[in-house]
Amino acid sequence: MTVRIAIAGAGNVGRSIAQELIGNGHEVMLIERHPRQLCPERVPQARWVLADACELSSLEEADLAGCDVVVAATGDDKANLVVSLLAKTEFAVPRVVARVNRAENEWLFTEQWGVDVAVSKPRLMAALVEEAVTVGDLVRLMTFRQGEANLVEITLPKDAPYEGQPVRSVPMPRDSALVAILRGKRVLVPTPDDPLESGDELIFVCTSEVEDQVRAVVLGDRGLPPLG
Repeated sequence: MTVRIAIAGAGNVGRSIAQELIGNGHEVMLIERHPRQLCPERVPQARWVLADACELSSLEEADLAGCDVVVAATGDDKANLVVSLLAKTEFAVPRVVARVNRAENEWLFTEQWGVDVAVSKPRLMAALVEEAVTVGDLVRLMTFRQGEANLVEITLPKDAPYEGQPVRSVPMPRDSALVAILRGKRVLVPTPDDPLESGDELIFVCTSEVEDQVRAVVLGDRGLPPLG
């Protein structure tokens, strides 16, 4: 399925996102207000627009209403908030993803500002570091819809309760789902008959309320909170 995506900000971050999405078969428009950043030759498959994404008239001319997703990827948090708010309130874009440049501003990137998913590079980097070094605990990778759902990871240790057993034997709590298994260099879409192996990175989507339950089910006694 081809998705129409507008990216505000054609710096290194915006161009990298565009290249990745185009490689996945999506239609991408890059909106950039600085002429010196307008480099169509760097992402020739994208539609390039020289405009200020914080101006309503510019977004109307770019037909933002026809986009399925807007990514606010500039290096200015104020601009990203304005783009997000306009995209959601004026153009009813179904999905708005915003880049957070300064960690102290992260609290602003909420649904009130039109943001569905806020991506803070420091938080994401910290999560990825945790994910790389942590075995036998739950690591939160990303938050969706302002905390209503999270993408979390558990690396399965040896002797976990369901090591060697099929996915169907794991009694998943309500409001949680195992969405992927990373095994070595492979990404597996889990089926009920897939066995779990120690070292598997299990990726779940779940609500914040059931994170502790997911941890306890997958890890057994290891997943229980400390006493006291």
